[in-house]
Amino acid sequence: MTHRAVIAREYGLPAVVGVPDATRLIPDGQRIRVHATGGYVEILAS
Repeated sequence: MTHRAVIAREYGLPAVVGVPDATRLIPDGQRIRVHATGGYVEILAS
């Protein structure tokens, strides 16, 4: 687990961690929606 995941769990906050290749697949400036309770990231239209 990452530090962020541990902190989110301790505070009872939903979090998305460990999204494979996210920094490679999501271009800079791309709008996204993070569905933390569902555990996924949605890429929005530009």
